[in-house]
Order: sequence, then C-alpha cells, then structure tokens
Amino acid sequence: MANNKEKTFNFVIVGGGIAGVTCVEQIPSADVALVTAGPHIKAVTNYKQVSRTLEAFDVEEQPSSVLEEKFPNLTVIHSAVKALRTHSQSVETVDGRVFGYEKLCICSGARAKLLTQDKPYVLGIRDTDSAQEFQKKLSKAKRILVIGNGGIALELVFEVEGCEVIWAVKDKAIGNTFFDAGAAQFLIPSLEADKPERAAPCKRPRYTTEEPAAGGSQTFTADRNLRGRHCGPTEPGSALGPDWHEGIVLQGAQQVSRRVSVEYQCEVEKIFTSEQLLSSSQQTLQPDIGNWPVYVQLTNGKTFGCDFVVSATGVTPNTEPFLHGNNFSLADDGGLQVDDHMMTSEPDVYAAGDVCTACWEHSPLWQQMRLWTQARQMGWYAGRCMAAHVLSEAVELDFCFELFSHVTKFFNYKVVLLGKFNGQGLGPDHELLVRCTKGQEYVKVVLRGGRMVGAVLIGETDLEETFENLILNQMDLTPYGEELLNPNVDIEDYFD
Repeated sequence: MANNKEKTFNFVIVGGGIAGVTCVEQIPSADVALVTAGPHIKAVTNYKQVSRTLEAFDVEEQPSSVLEEKFPNLTVIHSAVKALRTHSQSVETVDGRVFGYEKLCICSGARAKLLTQDKPYVLGIRDTDSAQEFQKKLSKAKRILVIGNGGIALELVFEVEGCEVIWAVKDKAIGNTFFDAGAAQFLIPSLEADKPERAAPCKRPRYTTEEPAAGGSQTFTADRNLRGRHCGPTEPGSALGPDWHEGIVLQGAQQVSRRVSVEYQCEVEKIFTSEQLLSSSQQTLQPDIGNWPVYVQLTNGKTFGCDFVVSATGVTPNTEPFLHGNNFSLADDGGLQVDDHMMTSEPDVYAAGDVCTACWEHSPLWQQMRLWTQARQMGWYAGRCMAAHVLSEAVELDFCFELFSHVTKFFNYKVVLLGKFNGQGLGPDHELLVRCTKGQEYVKVVLRGGRMVGAVLIGETDLEETFENLILNQMDLTPYGEELLNPNVDIEDYFD
C-alpha cells in the first residue's frame, strides 16, 4: 500500500463535519487534503463570541467547493476511509485510492447508538439524511416512541406536532444530561401550554421537586380544544447541528398540536412487530394497545404500539475504520485517547471532535460532553497544534479548555451551562442556590467552599458573563449568601 500512494499531502484531515472543517481552516498555507464521504461539509456561520469562553454559532451545510474556493491549497477527496496504515503514513479510501500524509487528523465524529440494528421501524437521528428520513416517516405517523434523554430527544418532543409522542427516559426527570430535577420541572409546562402564566420571582436556597414514582408517567397536551395534565398510567394514543430542526417541518398525520406522554425510569425491554405480537403472550396482557406497525415493551411493564421508534440514546465514537492494524489507545467510552496537543498514541496522528476523548489532566471546571461547541474548539486547536509542530513551535493548551461553557436552546428557552453545572464529580461537598420565575427564568448556582464552580441559566437572564467571571476568578462569595440571587439586586453592576 505504501508504494501505491497517489499523492502525499502535508496534512490530511478525515471528516467533513465541524471539527474537520475548522481544523482545515487553521492550516491556510500548506498542502492539505480533506477526506469526506459526502458532497457537503458542515461550516460554522454567524459566529459570535458571547464572552471569554461562551460562543454561539450556526451550522450550515455547504458544498465542499465553497471550502476549496476559500482555500486554494485544499484538495477535497470525496470518499470514505477504508483503512489507515500508520506505519506507512497512508490512508486508503473505499474507492481504492491511497494518499500519504505527514500529519493526519481524524475528525470522523460519532454514530448514533441504535437500540437494535436492522429493524426497519427503529430510526436514529444523527445527520441530514436521517433527519430527512425522520421527517418523511413522521408525516404519515399518528404516534411515535422516543427513547433517550439527551439533546436530540429534548428538541424532538418539543418540536413535533400533529403526532402523539411517547417519551421513555431512564431517569427521574427529563433532560438529565443537562439539567437537574428543578430545571426539568421549570421546563415541563412548555409541553402543555402556549405561554405559561407569569409569577413573581421565587428565591429559594433549597428546593424540592415532585418526582414520579419509578415507572410512573406524565402526559402533557397542548391543543386549542384540549388541554390538560394527567399523572399516573397513560392511555395509549402518540452530527445535525444546533437548531437542526429549523427549516424542516416536523408535522405528523393528526390534528392535535402537541401531546407528549413521559414514561420515567424505564428502558426498552423488547421491540416486536404486529406479527410477533400476535404469536406471543403479550396480546393477552394489554388487549387495548391497538393495531400498530411496531410495539415496544418497556421495563416498567407497559407496552405501547406506534408507527416507529426514534432511538436518541447517545453516540459512539466513529473509530472503526482506523483501528485495524494500528496501535491506538482507546478510552473507556471508545474514543481515541488524545493528549493536551490533540495527539493520539500513534505518531503524527491527531484527533478532534466526537471521535476523540480528552485524556489530559482536565481543569477542575471543564469536562468533555461531545457538543458542537467542543467539536469546533477541538478542531480549531488541533489545526493550530499540527501547524505549530511542523514549525517546531510551542503551543499552550487553549483557554477554552479552562471552563466548560455551552449556550443552546431547549423548549424555546435560551440555555447557558457553565462549569460543573450539575455538580459533576463534586460529591456531597457542594451547595446550590436557585432562583426561579415560572415561565420566565431559572437560575441555579453551584457553590463549593463558598466559591462558584458552576451555573445553569435558562431564559434571558443576562447573567452569563458575570457568572463566568465569578467562576474563573474563584472569588469567595460566602459574605453574600442567598443575596447572590436576590432578584432585587442588580448582580451585574454589583460585581462589575
């Protein structure tokens, strides 16, 4: 293979997602190849630096020719990777071509974890093609079942209309990846009302939430003719980028605006077709589950029929084409281990984005979460490191890895996450301050030893920059106590 190289490039980047494209943009003056399976790439647009570490941007799918026009030194190779041979520093594509590299960066992203393979009624949503397939199936659906509790699931259940949604989550509250039970309780009314009733700010240093019993459920309906909330058993009835659902119609086949039933603390026990149901003992257990293409039995004992199942249970690093014959060190989550210069265990091979796992000693205020913001940051930093190493220049770990920060939107609310926003890894040695105004804002601060180490901001709070500074500066906030979140105190001016 080493003797059949079509061409050797200074840099080869594998993957046309955010990490790969951003990496390419950091190497403007060398001979660069971008290997990508599709004709389009994911580009960052409308980039805005919100604060020192917070950034907001859109992800736009563009023809790869746009990137080639912007960077004359770039060659785009339209093919997936079949094999990597690190000993000969070459990459073979599925169409049989072989390219050499001096430095390689793997930005192949991740693939959706599917509940089961080769099931026509189970759909994972990860890229543009799968999102369009979902839209097509949804247009004819009366009920779908969504499995998962991360970002994709949160966006789906809120955006889908005209179709009943059964939402199965393994946790005690929705959005467990991003929120605690208090934030989930704040967001839940968005599923059943157009505009939640405003209430006076409520400042509480401690709070309790009503948790559904294990295997319990809640149903939320938003419709001009029918509106209600029911607890207890429910009757049977229904990498993309930030705002991936914008511009596509997520409309089912029914007239109801939104009807979401949440099944808590449960997972999928079994998936079977109507034919399998008829030949099993399940038909005697729930004779009223109706006639559906597919049925899902949950671990809480309930069985639901639906038109199809959406598997939104997370992602797996897409390392498969690169492992055979090489000696990569893998992390427990399956990602390629990278050091603080984004280098893997193989010489001259770097990795960035969802395919890698950051294995350097993290800042006490940062964690990896495989988000679009981190894909961009890692791709940007990997490109800088590769270019610097060729020139034998030193490069320090970028400041973006000092503090975890993410801004997004859920249930039509702006959401900002900072630091150890869910008390990750802090154990019992931390306290929470919470301020909540129903239908308007939810503010949670995580304190450790009197110093702010994390925050969740939902709504237009305008507190992100102030809290970011307080976390980075590690100022002792003990003297302020609960007044820190007093709605009558302008905290921005107070700590300016």
